[in-house]
Amino acid sequence: MSEKQSLSEVHNSVATDKRKGWRRILAFIGPAYLVSVGYMDPGNWATDIAGGSKFGYQLIWVLLMSNLIALLLQSLSARLGIVRGLDLAQASRNAYPRWVNFPLFILAQTAIVACDLAEIIGMAIGLNLLFGLPLIWGVSITIFDTILLLFLLNKGMRKMEAFIVSMVFIVGLSFLVEMFIVEPSIGEIVKGLEPSLLSGEALYIAIGIIGATVMPHNLYLHSS
Repeated sequence: MSEKQSLSEVHNSVATDKRKGWRRILAFIGPAYLVSVGYMDPGNWATDIAGGSKFGYQLIWVLLMSNLIALLLQSLSARLGIVRGLDLAQASRNAYPRWVNFPLFILAQTAIVACDLAEIIGMAIGLNLLFGLPLIWGVSITIFDTILLLFLLNKGMRKMEAFIVSMVFIVGLSFLVEMFIVEPSIGEIVKGLEPSLLSGEALYIAIGIIGATVMPHNLYLHSS
């Protein structure tokens, strides 16, 4: 198989200069925040809220397990990109024959489309809940998201990273505020960390939590 890189123009494009100390560390955290956005999608909100509202703290161990699995896979994806200089798609192309790569391509594209669909519909529902905007108009407004991100990307990767970091900070701050408002029971949280057998609706929601947390598109993004 050919070892030639595809999309060579996007590799090694972000300069870190000769910074020292914390400034040097901060120069490398941008990709982590870009990946973290994938864990704040409507699919995660929907499954977690459904699980919490119906089963309380019972499914916390599922959430912990799925995040540990995701951390392992994301770490392996990042190591692949750092050590080999190839993203997951490029590594697959070099490792497998064409008849294997084609189904992998279809599966990857399907996963990306499914994720984008959840993002678009989620934003439309959010606008509807906040402002009473019809769903069709909410979906149309999501076009400006793409235009904004392309504009920021054209201004440089650092501008894109700064925008993403600010959005992640707002989400994190909102979560902390809600946590203090709700005042969760520490004892119940600890009890919910104990694995248990699931059946019926709890099992379906648990599978949804795992599926919304361990996402293929994030593995491709992180490895690149």
